[in-house]
Amino acid sequence: MRVNKNLTLLYTTTQKNIMSRMSKERMERALEQLKTISEEDYAKVKALAAIVKPLRSVLHKTPDDYGMTGWRDIYFPSDDGTPLEGWYIPAKGGDSNKLVVFNHALPMCRAGFQGHFGAPWSNFDAVEIDFVIQMKHLTDAGYNVLAYDIRNHGTSSAANGGICGIGRWEWRDCVGVKKYVDSQRALSKMKVGLYSQCMGGNSQYEAIYRRPDLFENVSCMCSPMVVSTAAIFSAFSELQGISQYQELIDFELIKMGAFTTAEMTPQLFASGVKMPVLMIQVLEDSWTRNPEDAQKTFDLLASKEKELFWIENTTRRFKDGYNYFGRHPEKVIAFFDKHMK
Repeated sequence: MRVNKNLTLLYTTTQKNIMSRMSKERMERALEQLKTISEEDYAKVKALAAIVKPLRSVLHKTPDDYGMTGWRDIYFPSDDGTPLEGWYIPAKGGDSNKLVVFNHALPMCRAGFQGHFGAPWSNFDAVEIDFVIQMKHLTDAGYNVLAYDIRNHGTSSAANGGICGIGRWEWRDCVGVKKYVDSQRALSKMKVGLYSQCMGGNSQYEAIYRRPDLFENVSCMCSPMVVSTAAIFSAFSELQGISQYQELIDFELIKMGAFTTAEMTPQLFASGVKMPVLMIQVLEDSWTRNPEDAQKTFDLLASKEKELFWIENTTRRFKDGYNYFGRHPEKVIAFFDKHMK
């Protein structure tokens, strides 16, 4: 690719806004990269940046698929007013006094991910991720579940131009769901635990950091697959042969109205998390930079009781990371039992 004729104008009009988020040196490197990058590689850069404009997953399963009864659809506003939708599923045998608030990753929804349906979802990974069976494990163990779709995902409403902040806007949804719980006569009396994964975990960390008062009465959090966006983009760009264009990737993100990779990380907010935490990660995850990234996030948690559990003998984030709880519920259930009974 050669320099776009409008590049000088684009640089002039965006420079004021960008310089506070990209250093002068990084901006200059991005502009130099734009002059020399091939059309093919530039298409890859733009496609990688577009991960933050998520494809919507569908509710390919409901609690009915696993014989859960008494569940209902719920809806409530995010802290900024964005309409959110979810399910309330009572514990097997009826409501208990324990509630797990369950959220999800990008580009998933409360039901999971249907890569096994084919394109366009299989373009990420041609696998099914089943969160509903995980809810079944929780309800069988005596927990009520409140599962919800984060903005721009599932059946919740669009916001922020359809762009995902990997937590930087979505923390407001975590605040909204907790306010909803606290506003309901029955739910507000329950012990609360969190199952907050990947983008949903990043969001939860920031929500706790910003509103510690709201989450002070939460018993614990299981936090699978939280990740720094820079680690994801570094790994993906290497797999695609465009790892030399990190600055240009950030420039493309800003042009989309998104956050830069350095701004989208749970490490900025992990110090605010003080409740007991079980973090679950794929040790040799080919889509991120583990163990370094996860270990750094874990070390920054202020929790006195915390454990980092590594899923080994796989590199598959989607297939084996997000499905771990569904296949091996014992560890997660034991964690919640320890802190909520």
